[in-house]
Amino acid sequence: MKKIALFADVQNIYYTTRQAYGRQFNYRNLWQRVGTDGEIVSAIAYAIDRGDEKQRQFQNTLKQIGFEVKLKPFIQRRDGSAKGDWDVGITIDVIGLADKVDKIILLSGDGDFDLLLDKVAQDFAVETEVYGVPTLTANSLVESAGIFYPITDDLLI
Repeated sequence: MKKIALFADVQNIYYTTRQAYGRQFNYRNLWQRVGTDGEIVSAIAYAIDRGDEKQRQFQNTLKQIGFEVKLKPFIQRRDGSAKGDWDVGITIDVIGLADKVDKIILLSGDGDFDLLLDKVAQDFAVETEVYGVPTLTANSLVESAGIFYPITDDLLI
């Protein structure tokens, strides 16, 4: 049975599914789909914490499904822009688990992860898969993934 590590870029998926479909992503359906291909030995969801009650309920749902939830505080800059991405944290965790699993699955459309997927596939001979919104996923990420799965109706609420 394949050992699988699953990494979810929550903010990226929230905004891309909302923009493309006006709907939310169904993490439970993803878990069930991925679980048919092996054992999920690690699943981490990376999110920004705004201290919102609805957000806490969502985070608890992710935990009930089986995800470890990692949070960073939401930072509002003086100029009105916001900061709070998990690119470095996701990268560190992926590299840290790459030699312990057979497959890495990334849930994101962020092209910054293309080099990461190339590296782990080459250095650790691990399979890589990406789930993303087709029109909002960087071409470089699609090309770097061993398999790209478009987020479609069956993965939406």
